[in-house]
This record gives sequence, structure tokens and C-alpha cells, in this order.
Amino acid sequence: MKAILFHEHGGPDVLQLAEFPAPELGPGEVLVRLKAAALNGLDRWVMAGWPGIQLDYPHIPGADGAGEIAALGAGVTGWPVGDRVVINPNLSDGDCEYCRAGLDNQCRNWGLLGETRRGTFAEYVAVPARNLYRLPEGFDEKVAAAAALVYETAWHSLITKGRVQPAETVLVVGSSGGVNTASIEIARLAGAVVYAVGSNAEKLRVAASMGAHYLIDRSQEPNWSKTVYLMTGKRGVDVVVDNVGSTFPLSLRAARKGGRILTVGNTAGAQVEIDNRYIFGKHLSLIGSTMGTAADFTTVMNLVIEGRLRPPIDRVYPLSEAAAAEHRLANNEQLGKIVLEIG
Repeated sequence: MKAILFHEHGGPDVLQLAEFPAPELGPGEVLVRLKAAALNGLDRWVMAGWPGIQLDYPHIPGADGAGEIAALGAGVTGWPVGDRVVINPNLSDGDCEYCRAGLDNQCRNWGLLGETRRGTFAEYVAVPARNLYRLPEGFDEKVAAAAALVYETAWHSLITKGRVQPAETVLVVGSSGGVNTASIEIARLAGAVVYAVGSNAEKLRVAASMGAHYLIDRSQEPNWSKTVYLMTGKRGVDVVVDNVGSTFPLSLRAARKGGRILTVGNTAGAQVEIDNRYIFGKHLSLIGSTMGTAADFTTVMNLVIEGRLRPPIDRVYPLSEAAAAEHRLANNEQLGKIVLEIG
């Protein structure tokens, strides 16, 4: 099969298009012939590497993918060859105490497609059958792939753990990345009043298209926490979605007393600054999570299929131009999700 590989860590230029053996199927697994894959910030971290990372080289990046079933492993039932599917990239053993409790994103043997095993930047990928969601005839695989990881992650953060309620105020820090645009749309769907902070007017237009009610351009208003405070009648917002990390000092100030700070990542780096006086003085709750549960994935993909949620697609590249696509993502030029078309 054709696949995007890397043999050493670095930037997007380490990616190579090459022939590579199609994956062998284990018990309970399904071979998916991929039609589309989507980029995520995860790709950059895996390519760059970190101390202690253990990959089976050459590695194939990519967490999101959609296509059709090409073959079935031993014991798989209910999934005919040819069925169109999208993949839940959240990998679990299905048997630990967390999985049995429906918390498979906290699995003792948790993994992530494209990180702990070879991913979707290829013509074929093998995944457990329980990680599949059936797509209706005619539904665009590119849209399905673009939605999977980011909408599952945002739904678990805002709805399952953050418990956003109608008429609450939600501030999303960042306005054009995958999880942030998903957060804006999910918060709007939940009936919240949505504020979005963006780096420029072009990116804020994406936030507006996803349903943000109020837009704040940080290039014009660097102290955006004060702006939010004044816009909310000196109250602050109920919920802040901050997946940047370096913006925590402003996010803590923007939250109301008793507010919640939700985070699923740290695009600006792992080390963040927290003034603890805001945490206890304002009775704030800091709520972190990774990915979402199988139930979250089913719920959010149902909404995507119904058209109630729809990821904005920035650009579509052929698989052979994966490096160029990753350069666009690394340079923060995207206005929505970047997708690879395969085959």
C-alpha cells in the first residue's frame, strides 16, 4: 500500500510517500480501505517526538480516517465487507475497570491511533471493530474524517465533563483550530452564549460561521480578559475553553466566580502559569480530559450525520502532499480542518 512514513523525528519534511506492507489483522480487528484522513495538532507532536516516546519505526501518522471495510479479522461479526465507516481514534482494551464503567478514554492500556500505533495517512489501516461508526450511503468521508477526533474531544470536554447548560456563557480561546471550532459549534448547539478570541479578523470569521455570538480580536485587544469582563457586565463567563496553555493567566481572570476552566491540550507548550489566588479566590474548577468515550463518539457522529454539527474544511490535499498539508498546519495558516484525500 501507499503510506506516509517517517523514520526520524523532525518537522513535516521528514514525511515520505512510500510503499509499505498493509497491516495484518488481529482478532476482533477490521481492515479499512481509507478514502480520507484529517490532520490534527497531534501529528506535529508525534513527528517532533518527546523524551521516552516509543514508536514502531517507520511510523505512519494520522488519527482520523474514513473509508470502507476491506477485510475482517477473526471473531468480527456485524460488519460486512464494503460497509462505509469512520474511525474512532481512541484505543482501549475494552476490559479494564475503566472500560467496563464506560470510561474507555481513561483505559489502563489507553492508546491513540497515529501515536501509539500506525495511523491513517495510508491506503489501509487496521483498527478494532468496536472503533467503527457506520456511515450512511452518500455521506462525505472527508467530512466524517474531519469531525471524528475534534468533535469527540470537544463534546466530552464541554458536555460530558463541563456540563455546559443553556444560556450559560462560554469563552473559547482560539477560533480556527479543530477542537476550538468544534467547541464553538457544540456550545452554540447546547444553547450557550459563545465568545471567541482569535488572532485576526480572518480567523474570527471562521468562529462566526461556527456560531460564535461575540468576537474578540486579540491583535487589537491584547488584554482580552478585561474585554470579556466588561462585555459580560463585569461578571465574567461561566466556562472558558483554553487549549493553548500560555493563555491561562487571562483565562482565569475572564471566568466568573464559581466558573469552570476546560482544557484538553496545550498548543503553546506543556508548561503553563497559574496564579493560584484566582483558583481559590474565585472558586474556579479546572477540568481536564483527553479524547472522549465510545458513547461520546456515537453521540457526536450522530449529530454530524444529521447535519446539526459540521466541521469547517480548510483545504483538501492528496495523500502525496501530506508534508505540504502539515506545513500549513504547523504555520497556523488553516481556517478549519485540513484533510487528505486518499486513493
